[in-house]
Amino acid sequence: MHQKRKLCVVTGSRAEYGLLYWLMREITDDPDLTLQLVVTGMHLSPEFGLTWQQIQQDGFIINRKVEMLLSSDTGVGIAKSLGLGIIGFADALDELKPDVVVILGDRYEVFAAAQAAMALRIPIAHIHGGELTEGAIDEAIRHALTKMAHLHFTATEAYRKRVIQLGEQPQNVFNVGASGLDHMSKTELLGRGQLEEALGFKLGKRNLLVTFHPVTLEQSTAADQFEQLLNALSQLDETVHILFTLPNADTDGRSLINRVTAYQKQHAERVVVFKSLGSLRYLSALQFVDAVVGNSSSGLIEAPAFKIASVNIGDRQKGRLCAASVINCVPEQTAILQAINQAFSDSFRQLLPSVENPYGSGNTSLKIKNILKHCSLAKLLKKPFYDLAIKDNG
Repeated sequence: MHQKRKLCVVTGSRAEYGLLYWLMREITDDPDLTLQLVVTGMHLSPEFGLTWQQIQQDGFIINRKVEMLLSSDTGVGIAKSLGLGIIGFADALDELKPDVVVILGDRYEVFAAAQAAMALRIPIAHIHGGELTEGAIDEAIRHALTKMAHLHFTATEAYRKRVIQLGEQPQNVFNVGASGLDHMSKTELLGRGQLEEALGFKLGKRNLLVTFHPVTLEQSTAADQFEQLLNALSQLDETVHILFTLPNADTDGRSLINRVTAYQKQHAERVVVFKSLGSLRYLSALQFVDAVVGNSSSGLIEAPAFKIASVNIGDRQKGRLCAASVINCVPEQTAILQAINQAFSDSFRQLLPSVENPYGSGNTSLKIKNILKHCSLAKLLKKPFYDLAIKDNG
């Protein structure tokens, strides 16, 4: 009997779990593969809703939990969390002995996992490499992960080229589209009435879905930028209803959470706040809102697939490819209000049905699973640098 290939998926936040969900399903359903699941970071934190329980409710078996999130969200706290993570992942990966470690994105939890895997000489597969997020510390982590990884799954062709530009072998870099889009083709979404019931909230004549994360490389401007956003939202008509989802545990995340809670109390009849909507409610809401507002990547990836407008505020997603449905604006009250009004305008709404999404059309998880299942792991660990300059001259 042949040995099943063991694929160890690491997840540290609810957003990333949403993007890995269908890949984990594909691996679980494949008789030739074994899913190993290591949960860390915000999933284990009471403050962020102990989301590891949701993972179990979804039917996945969690093989290891790696505690690494200190209650402090300062720079020192995050640096120490990284150290704890590397120690925890060293033990977990040594015990599980996976054939490949699968990581996604650019958060420091997966950076810890990758460092442990690299030291243990376990091949790493990285999803969503090659992207630019100039406003966040995550960009350096993302490119560092590319250099530590052996197989690369990018969301667009431009990102595939950038990973190759970083010296990675073209035959190990695959443009598979954005995995977040798999939910749309695979999930039966709620209708308007079902969604209102699930939210405990009546949708208005117009609706906005707002997610705003702190921008980690800008000195303590998150609170100021958020104030500007709230001021802009306060000037909208009473008939516009607003769904907020709370930010992640980045530096400054807590001050935004306090502000949005206070704002909701002042505007209780038209504003509702959720720690996490979960992927079913979030995607269902995208069918009925007029725009996604904030600085979350879902405004660039999922919203265009639903043919709705996005108001992308500030620099957090700067450098990422944007569909024509994305309106970029500076984090300043007047500009934000102008952008929201543009999204509401008839002329802009007429453009939306013909929008092309640069992030593909789904089925990403199946493509990734098939490559992870069939690729040869024999020579992956020794990575020659793929040098474009020498290739061009030669």
